[in-house]
Amino acid sequence: MKKIAVLFFCLLVASGVLFAGAGQQSGGSKNSAGTDNSLTNVLNKKKFILGLDDSFPPMGFRNEKNEIVGYDIDLAREVTRRMGVDLVCQPIDWAAKEQELNTGEIDCIWNGFTITDERKQNMLFSPPYLKNAIVIVVKGNSSYTTINDLAGKIIGTQSGSSSVDVINDTPEFRNNIKQLVEYKDFLTALMDLDIGGVDAVVMDLVVANDNINRSGRNFRILSDRLEEEEYGIGFRKNDNALADRVWAILLDMAKDGTAAKITTQWMGADISVIGK
Repeated sequence: MKKIAVLFFCLLVASGVLFAGAGQQSGGSKNSAGTDNSLTNVLNKKKFILGLDDSFPPMGFRNEKNEIVGYDIDLAREVTRRMGVDLVCQPIDWAAKEQELNTGEIDCIWNGFTITDERKQNMLFSPPYLKNAIVIVVKGNSSYTTINDLAGKIIGTQSGSSSVDVINDTPEFRNNIKQLVEYKDFLTALMDLDIGGVDAVVMDLVVANDNINRSGRNFRILSDRLEEEEYGIGFRKNDNALADRVWAILLDMAKDGTAAKITTQWMGADISVIGK
């Protein structure tokens, strides 16, 4: 009887070690010695998996051929070319982006990803590569000219975006609106604005400008800005080796003019802040 009990205990211990090891493997890039293998893992598997919301033009979106394209995609494709690995663009649920990163499904979040203090507690960010702002988009023929004009109105934005945080952190705005409607993406929110489902959409300036220029819809952006922001690349908290390598390549791209060329192609001017 004692032998059976001892055997059962050993089996429990062994299975516990196996499960613990599996959890460490899926959630990070350090081995048992604490070494950062994040860059080595990417180089060994010959691919760099970029997580994104594929409906976020001009940063990352699907074109008429259903191909994922965009400003961030072109930057990342050149980075991975210089790393000697393939770029894999992986659409993710933006509301669950941190879970996708921490479980190892993707290597980074690179998609007009706003750097915030809250996000920095849970992941490692690159330095900023582009400036942005949170703005308010309304229909061109509306009477709204300032934030105060939206008191008692219905406002839309994207669920899980930094715009939600900015709205909630601006009580003089949040407490005066009638309702906040959260959509799966900004494009859906803008479509609802177009048909009168909401009175305004709070969103990224870069995305708003791109949508207005591409769609030709009668939208305009209020001069009042809720917050100035910066975009960065999000990595797992301990993946310093991978993050450092990606940023080093971006700095090289800034020095040789490649980053400026890509930025001008997508934004109309070199508004990149890499190395500046």
